[in-house]
Amino acid sequence: MPPAHLHRARWSDVGPLAALEARLFPGDAWSEASWWSELAGRPRREYLVLTVGDEVAGYAGLDDGGDVADVMTVAVAPEHRGRGLGGVLLDALEDEAGARGAEHLMLEVRADNTAALALYTRRGFAEVLRRRGYYRPDGTDALVLRKTLSRERAGDG
Repeated sequence: MPPAHLHRARWSDVGPLAALEARLFPGDAWSEASWWSELAGRPRREYLVLTVGDEVAGYAGLDDGGDVADVMTVAVAPEHRGRGLGGVLLDALEDEAGARGAEHLMLEVRADNTAALALYTRRGFAEVLRRRGYYRPDGTDALVLRKTLSRERAGDG
């Protein structure tokens, strides 16, 4: 398998991002228009795209809120899972947040997403809030997780 490469999302990525989003989240996918809007949200928003060969294998997004940055999304295509690519994306978001001066990184995840929860726990995130019955229509809880960024990652070390 070819090596993975990471780049900042470009306008030319919108179509492939929307196509992968539709595969991963068929009932709740962002449209191409949603992706256009997200990319227009710069400089506050930043999206990263992970490619393997010519294929978009994953993507991740960050919202820069100052002292606290939010992970908007982390997604990896099923055929590319199990290779550590989610961790590559999450680490890149953490580096970006630290470079922008964030002290904390927050995210929200479905309580039943065991693979994502395992990744976030390994990367030092801890639950700070549970939103009971948040996701509709099935009523799955949402977990809000937070990680305090190290001074080295935040660019002060």
